[in-house]
Amino acid sequence: MTDVTERARVHHLHVPADEDDVRSPELVQRREVGPDQWDRFERYAAEMFAAFGMRLDTPGTRETPRRFVRALFEATEGYEGDPELLTVFPTECKGGPSCHVNQIVEGPIPFFALCEHHALPFYGTAFVGYIAHEQIIGISKLTRLVRVWSRRFTVQERMGDQIVDTLQSLIRAHGVAVHIEAHHLCTQMRGVREVHPKTRTAVWRGEYAENHDLRDEFFHLTGVRTT
Repeated sequence: MTDVTERARVHHLHVPADEDDVRSPELVQRREVGPDQWDRFERYAAEMFAAFGMRLDTPGTRETPRRFVRALFEATEGYEGDPELLTVFPTECKGGPSCHVNQIVEGPIPFFALCEHHALPFYGTAFVGYIAHEQIIGISKLTRLVRVWSRRFTVQERMGDQIVDTLQSLIRAHGVAVHIEAHHLCTQMRGVREVHPKTRTAVWRGEYAENHDLRDEFFHLTGVRTT
């Protein structure tokens, strides 16, 4: 087995030193790009494409710089957040520190992101699990949460941390877990040009970080581990 293949199979297990160190991200914000900026960005893109060899005088390419800039803006809409994520619901729990319910696991949630190192896509699926305390979040909100942190320039390791920390900040769960599997085009289209690499990362917070059985159950529920 090559070093590259082995590296692609490694699980990244991140356990924070202080589980109370939770990010408080801006979940609702707005990007502003003016008409002059759009025009300038399109000219930059056209100059770059022409220098790299693209003919910009054909019916199929005349609008390519404009389409490229608009597509890039749309692909990074995660920076604008999602107001729907602010809605949570009470559980059947009546309070108290020992209130537990079973694991809630959602996935596979497909995502597309842009690697901040090369601005090339990486894509795959995420599983999000948590052990609720006094609040739960709608199942569809877990998909929204993954998209908020994936639809931007990022790296897979940070994306997993941001998903678990945001969920924890919203519902203060007993534990949060995220497992991500992704193909990175920056290793397939350039560099080592791997054929079928897949990078797997796992991030734990709270009781998942402390309880091996909970992690095993999470992997079993996701189908990642069948035994």
